[in-house]
Amino acid sequence: MKVIFVQDVRGRGKRGQVKEVPDGYAQNYLIKRGLAKQATNAAMSQLAGQQRAEKKHAAEELSEAKELKKVLENDKTVVELTGKAGTDGRMFGSVSTKQIATALQKQFNVRIDKRKIELAAPIKALGYVNVPIKLHPQVTAEIRIHIAEKKAH
Repeated sequence: MKVIFVQDVRGRGKRGQVKEVPDGYAQNYLIKRGLAKQATNAAMSQLAGQQRAEKKHAAEELSEAKELKKVLENDKTVVELTGKAGTDGRMFGSVSTKQIATALQKQFNVRIDKRKIELAAPIKALGYVNVPIKLHPQVTAEIRIHIAEKKAH
């Protein structure tokens, strides 16, 4: 019997995959548990429509990520942060991805998940730093961050 997998089934098939499986296994296990459905003509055309919609959505996400990359890599886009530092320019503490994400939101109204910001090591020095941001599996932007010394009042 031909079935369309509704969910991933370990060792058998992935979600959206069409496969031939034994009738008993399909009826008594896969369909009964909602893991798959019979591959009728209606179900096959529905699956094709779903896959087209997913491709369109993925293409839109990719183009949005490319647009955001242009904004982030613009020369005018420099995230300004301040921190306390000693006389040698080394900071007390470090700049976290959360601080970078918050500053991006406040200064440029760009919301980015802090988990997408890829810091190799915490930033512990004053000055300019380039930080990569993974916007999409195929798109990585590099943003400039300027860390200035916090002025004592």
